[in-house]
Amino acid sequence: MNTITVSDANTEKGGLRTRSYLGLWLTQFLGTINDNAFRWLAVPIGKMVYDESTALSLGLACFTIPYLLFATPAAYLADRYSKRTVIIGCKIAEIVIMLLGLFCIWLGSITGLFLVVFLMGTQSALFYPSKFGSLPEILKSEKLSKGNGLLGMATIVAAAVGFVVGMGIADLIGVDHEHPVPISSLKIYPAAIILMTLAALGLISSLFIKKLPAADPQRPLPTNPVADTFQSLNQLWRSKALFRTALGISFFWFLAALAQLNIDAYGTVQLKLDQTAVGPLLAVLVIGVGVGSVLAGYWSGDHVELGISPLGALGIFLSSVVLYLIGTLADPSNALSTSFAYRWSCVWLFVLGGAAGLFNIPLDSYLQHRSPDKSRGRILAAANFLCFTLTLLASGLFWLLREQLHLEPSTIFLLLGMATLPVAFYIFVLLPNATIRFAVWLVTHTIYKVRVSGRGNLPENGGALLVANHVTWLDGIFLMVTSSRPIRMIAYEDYVSKPWIKWVAKLFGVIPLKPQAGPKALMKSLQEARKAIEQGELVCIFAEGQLTRTGQLQQFQGGMMHILKGTDAPVVPVYLDELWGSLFSYRGGRFFWKFPLKLRYPLSIKFGKPVEKPDNVHQIRQAVQDLGVELMQERKSRVMVPIRAFLRQCRTSLFRRKISDYSGSEANGGKLLTGSILFKRLIKRKGIGQNEEHIGLLLPPSVAGCITNTAVSMMGKIAVNLNYTLSEKDVNFCIQECGIKHVLTSRKFLEKRPMELNAELIFLEDFKAEITLVDKIVGVLQTYLVPIFLLERMHGLMKIKPDDVLTIIFTSGSTGNPKGVMLTNYNIATNVDAVNQLLHFNKNDVLLGVLPFFHSFGYMATLWLVMSSDPSAVYHFNPVDVKMVGNLCEKYGVSVIITTPTFLKRYLKRCTKEQFHRLDTVVLGAEKLPLELANEFYEKFGVMPTEGYGTTELSPLVSCNVPDHRSKLATEVGTRMGTVGRPAPNISVKVVNPETGEDLGTDQEGLLLVKGPNVMKGYLNQPEKTAEVIHEGWYVTGDFARIHQDGFIEITGRQSRFSKIAGEMVPHIKIEQLLTNIVDSPENDDEEISLAVTSIPDESKGERLIVIHKKLNKSVEQILKELGECDIPNLWLPSRDSFLEVEQIPILGTGKLDLRALKQLALEHFSSVTA
Repeated sequence: MNTITVSDANTEKGGLRTRSYLGLWLTQFLGTINDNAFRWLAVPIGKMVYDESTALSLGLACFTIPYLLFATPAAYLADRYSKRTVIIGCKIAEIVIMLLGLFCIWLGSITGLFLVVFLMGTQSALFYPSKFGSLPEILKSEKLSKGNGLLGMATIVAAAVGFVVGMGIADLIGVDHEHPVPISSLKIYPAAIILMTLAALGLISSLFIKKLPAADPQRPLPTNPVADTFQSLNQLWRSKALFRTALGISFFWFLAALAQLNIDAYGTVQLKLDQTAVGPLLAVLVIGVGVGSVLAGYWSGDHVELGISPLGALGIFLSSVVLYLIGTLADPSNALSTSFAYRWSCVWLFVLGGAAGLFNIPLDSYLQHRSPDKSRGRILAAANFLCFTLTLLASGLFWLLREQLHLEPSTIFLLLGMATLPVAFYIFVLLPNATIRFAVWLVTHTIYKVRVSGRGNLPENGGALLVANHVTWLDGIFLMVTSSRPIRMIAYEDYVSKPWIKWVAKLFGVIPLKPQAGPKALMKSLQEARKAIEQGELVCIFAEGQLTRTGQLQQFQGGMMHILKGTDAPVVPVYLDELWGSLFSYRGGRFFWKFPLKLRYPLSIKFGKPVEKPDNVHQIRQAVQDLGVELMQERKSRVMVPIRAFLRQCRTSLFRRKISDYSGSEANGGKLLTGSILFKRLIKRKGIGQNEEHIGLLLPPSVAGCITNTAVSMMGKIAVNLNYTLSEKDVNFCIQECGIKHVLTSRKFLEKRPMELNAELIFLEDFKAEITLVDKIVGVLQTYLVPIFLLERMHGLMKIKPDDVLTIIFTSGSTGNPKGVMLTNYNIATNVDAVNQLLHFNKNDVLLGVLPFFHSFGYMATLWLVMSSDPSAVYHFNPVDVKMVGNLCEKYGVSVIITTPTFLKRYLKRCTKEQFHRLDTVVLGAEKLPLELANEFYEKFGVMPTEGYGTTELSPLVSCNVPDHRSKLATEVGTRMGTVGRPAPNISVKVVNPETGEDLGTDQEGLLLVKGPNVMKGYLNQPEKTAEVIHEGWYVTGDFARIHQDGFIEITGRQSRFSKIAGEMVPHIKIEQLLTNIVDSPENDDEEISLAVTSIPDESKGERLIVIHKKLNKSVEQILKELGECDIPNLWLPSRDSFLEVEQIPILGTGKLDLRALKQLALEHFSSVTA
């Protein structure tokens, strides 16, 4: 006996909402009501003739004895014929039996009436094996436990309802024990209407059950029912697992009967209650059993979870002991004591019932599932025989304990509990794995909100190797309790050899890994894992060999290939997600000593499609990496949009400075939120946004720029930060593309950058005079008093979906007309989360915001990263105003700079160590980081700049080198100079052959493709261009790259920055780097780019390299001579007449080369070349 998962080979089986299951459920519910209603109608009528105890005993005996007498016929019918046929036959018999019962009342025959109760019991006994035996034939395996739970609840509730209905009918037809009348004078019409209606509805509902095949149509009719009953019991005995299960179910019914009989005495004798107050005690017990039954089905999930039963047994023990204490300590002469005891008795009787339901449902499900198809009816009938035998024994035992030994009812509860304790212990001894596994499952599902998908990808039989990412200390436990099959984990021996965990590790077959003991010991562990797989077991390994400190997927070790060697076992990739920030993750640079970010922390686990016979480690790592993307997509709807995160961040930093700028403006969280609310009101008051989706913003990075962006987002509109470094023509092109009618800007800004725009300009300076007292009161009240959940709804933020576009950022136009990149709330929110996860930002961090908000990195990192998470920021509109940048860094204690190498070179030359005294992290992008620049910066400021990679279309971050000190990396390499780092969490990358699309794996140069939540929604109004760059979710970056085995990405060039000369691909960037090294000198104080390489068409070779440069310190001949000595192909050498001197190299406002202007310069100068 253990946790079971059943094959779903029978595709005709369905779920809980199928017609067949609902028909069976309703048939059982109505039938149980009718059975009990008729029984409890007969008992009051019997009290008119017999004494109360005789009538009760007759009712119990007549209804119960048939279960013992007709076990054999019931088993025969359930196996020999279709169970549907038997069920319908029983429902027809129920109608006939009801008619007979009504006829006996009309005749006034009390003997006939109890004979009909006996017939009703017989019908129920014949119905039982077919009813429960049909469940495995109707339901898919993963629905069996839930189906049993719901059916168990229906049975318990219907029994209680039937009791009430039966007593109610007795009153309606005129049963009166104080003034008895002849039975034949009772009015049978109310009874006829109610009982016949229930029976007819039961028959109709049974017709909805689908046709079921006969399990054993050749089974002969038993000629000796007694011998056949013993034969059934013997068959049950031979299967030890099924016999133990049947005993457990019988023990449940034994306890149920004993508890039911004891409750009446407990209430009337122990607590001195009147009879009307005893009813609720029985009712809460019944309700508890129903709730426990449903809960057992829910907890079982998609398998039969036997580990629940010991928990139920312990619950029975605990609640019985408490009931004993309540009854013993209660003082019936004290009304307050009695009231207290009554209320708490109700509570603990409910717990007792719930625990009983938890105990029974897994056993019922196991018995149904594990019984052989051909003899399921026989097995269930034999189990039912045991159940009712023990039910009768319970009646006799209660008589002995109360009437002969004169024990108090509370003491009987204590004995009931004490009898359960060894049962719980026995189950634990039989099922230690299942019991511990479920206990851990319950704890983890209480602390974490667990979601599992892809469980069907686990092979139902046979061995497999599971390979998972590693985020927290509890990952192995999470996998063991969510898998549908037992998993043997591979773990370092140091972690599983501690005395308190060693026996548990041994119990669950954990394979200890001993790398410190040498290669032989390591190979022995790997061979043990291989042997386990060959024996059909599931084995799981965390291939990274360590916990991630950044959330990035680390290098996979090669041990898994040794495990797989010589086997045909598949590899099942597994991805654990959403755990970053939980207690056992490395968020904040430590594993344990921190508070989790939220209660019931979310946890998503996805089991991927098996990888058959993988060729190498990379193939498996790629599968795990891709799985992270799939899982992220699955939880997209749960991602909090940035503007909602903004409200929460403002509340947590009400009085802490969040943003400041070059003008001296500052705002804490409270002022930031108040300003956003006021701006939103003023913008709407002007009628802006009523008939327009996009609102233009022409503002530098500043406090006002932040508040305006958040205000527009609170309106649910799309903010378009216009690129003021573009030409007026290009800006108006962007306005036209978006259909912008209004542009929010500043007079001061337009004085510095005059533009004639094709839209109405709204000046922020005018807002100040338009703010009313009411506006201020509203803003302050909403900021400081209104609960966040209500504030979100007041502003309509709950209507904003993750897939809604948050902004449109126009590409710089370096290779053509600007393209509008649509970035969604989902894109930006997940990118912000990724940056936080990589760099461990906290409230002490201060970012330098010099990148404009029309720049994707500026928009994501220096705007929304600050608005929706802990860091603060200081802004300046001019990144080359080094003096002001240095002063701001010194004044506000800037700790993080996100910029480009071009701008960093200026800071290196002109900023002082005092100005960068708090500088901790420098992340660069947009251009390749020269190693010399990084080293010089480190020597001066003690901070090593690292490089990241991204594009506007990717929101923008794809990958980043993580400074080791940022995540306190002890064993994990976070940075590799010359690369752009590893992919951010939940982002997948690969390099492919640009012509064939073939995946090139690791250490091969190819075209870089990116997939993940950061991939843009598309280009505005350009579906064709979108389709060109996004293929099945993969974004074609246009960059050439090499992915190293440890996951670091090395950008080797850009597709658009290659020339095809005489059939060979010649990289512009590589030639630029070589030329720059030749012409630059340490004494050169010029921080600007000194040269760039472009190309023009050439009739003979296809293309011709052109070098555009500022004044050189060497002759062209000398430069070409030194370039030729650099061990490069001759095709890479520009001709002597291909050098063009200019005063300034064309640069975009973002610091990137203006590639379009470069090519235009070359074409204009070398006009003799045919374009």
